[in-house]
Order: sequence, then structure tokens, then C-alpha cells
Amino acid sequence: MKKVAVVIKDVKQQYEGLRTSLGALLDNVEIQMFVLNHEIENMDEAYHDNMELLDEMEGERFSNNSANVEKYGFVHTTLKEAAQKLRAADLVIPF
Repeated sequence: MKKVAVVIKDVKQQYEGLRTSLGALLDNVEIQMFVLNHEIENMDEAYHDNMELLDEMEGERFSNNSANVEKYGFVHTTLKEAAQKLRAADLVIPF
């Protein structure tokens, strides 16, 4: 199974990064979504529902922002740990 990492560093691309992660899961790949250096800007119902779907489909969510970990259930990662995971991915999609 291919491993795809979606890296979201631009606050304005949060929705697109999440939608890309979900779409890739439908193509039977392993997804790791990283939200780096910022808190989720607008956790509305649609974004929350899509994150739940990502979890149900066994995608992984990581963040180096403690607010995302505490409020939204992301797995904490340091930039060094994230870099190691990115090197192990077959494809990295930046946002």
C-alpha cells in the first residue's frame, strides 16, 4: 500500500488539504495528514465531520500545534518526527 503525506502549512488551505486526504483514502492509500505551525482556523461542523471520516477510514492526523492536539485530537509530532515520517512517504502533497 502506498503511503501519502499531506502537509498543510497554509491556514487558507486547511479544507483543501483535508479533502485531498479523504480523496486519497478512497484510492486505497495510507494517509498521514500534518497540520504544521498553526491551529485549525475554523473548526466548523463540515470540517469536524470530515476529520471524523478521516479517522473512521484509518487516516492519521498529526500536528506540532498543541491546540490542535488538545482541542481536536491530533497526534502530537515535533518537526523532527514529522520530517522522519515525510521521508518514509511515497508521495508528499504540500499545502
